[in-house]
Amino acid sequence: MRRLLTWLIILAIFGGGLATAGYFAKKYLTASAVPRYTTAKVNTGKIETVVNSTGPIKPVQTVTVGSFVSGPIKDILVNFNETVTEKQVMARIDPRLLQATLDRENAFLKTMEADLKRIEAQLLQAERNEDRGDRLRKINDNYISQQELDQLHFARLVLVSQRDLALANIDSAQAGVNNAKTNRDYCDILSPVNGIVIERKVEPGQTVASAFQTPELFIIAPSLDMMHVYAAVDEADIGQIVTAQEQKRAVKFTVDAYPEMVFTGTIYQVRMNATITQNVVTYPVIVEAPNLGGKLRPQMTANVSFQTDVREKVTRIPNSALRFVPTETMIFPEDKKYIEVKVKKDPKEGEEKLSAERRVEQAKERSKRVVWVQDGVKVRAVPVTIGLTDGQYAELVEGEIKPDQELVTGIEGSEKR
Repeated sequence: MRRLLTWLIILAIFGGGLATAGYFAKKYLTASAVPRYTTAKVNTGKIETVVNSTGPIKPVQTVTVGSFVSGPIKDILVNFNETVTEKQVMARIDPRLLQATLDRENAFLKTMEADLKRIEAQLLQAERNEDRGDRLRKINDNYISQQELDQLHFARLVLVSQRDLALANIDSAQAGVNNAKTNRDYCDILSPVNGIVIERKVEPGQTVASAFQTPELFIIAPSLDMMHVYAAVDEADIGQIVTAQEQKRAVKFTVDAYPEMVFTGTIYQVRMNATITQNVVTYPVIVEAPNLGGKLRPQMTANVSFQTDVREKVTRIPNSALRFVPTETMIFPEDKKYIEVKVKKDPKEGEEKLSAERRVEQAKERSKRVVWVQDGVKVRAVPVTIGLTDGQYAELVEGEIKPDQELVTGIEGSEKR
């Protein structure tokens, strides 16, 4: 009897232990089955939308200096980054061939002038002969015949014509001299403006040939106080850029040489000459910026941010909360419709089959979104309308969301699983 009682007590203790262990195990499993949500707070602040682009920096104006005549470069008188003044000699082309041409034209001019003197002397003699013939004819008709008198008259007229021809030849020879002298003077390459030499493309001894096109010798920037950034903007963003230009919004950019500095400019021009590269259409947008401290140099690459819109002190929803989609087990039955809408295919898909009006309506519908707040072990849907978004936050336009409210952004450990 005593042994049976002992066994009963042992069984009771063992059964109680099993029951206790089962209770705590059930409680643990129940607790572990409840999802632990990650959340983010709604806050108040600034939302700024930008369009980013890149492009080279160039001077506002550049002047290309070339050569009108051909020949070997004799002297280079300026160097890179050197300041030049208008009509300053920058280089010289060997003038010997052109000087020889000028000497030949001068000699031809002297020949024509000497020929004119010969004709003028003959003309003077012819005029005197005709005058003597007239006087003799008046004294007595028998002293000189009318035929001889006509010969003297027409001989003078021929010499008058030869004098006019000689004068025309002198004008032609003088034009040849002027042309040869101008070509010789073109051997001196002059700066057309005041500015800075930003590129030199020739060396002493190099031969330039201007037979088919003017060779480029130098590039001068009249001023580097203002610079232009040639940014290439995608066609999808060009409407926002035009609006930003109309609103005179500032443009900010950086360069790799000074990564800690932010330069500021304005939109100077939105050009229409589009560039198509692999079916991608971009438009050049010219940004004008002051060159403070001369830090901006030609052909630097600028990383440009065009501010297209900004909102100050607005309620901001974290974008991670907008991306969160719960499973059916996490939501209440009345919120199931929001899940069904969420899992539909991308609204952009099949847009090519929609009318223009429907595409506009669909674009407006994308601002209607849903966020989720924790309600016990489940989450509850809160419909919202969003406005601007900067990639991190979205502006709350409409919805029952308050600053500092916690929104569900995910489930702990879901990334690892």
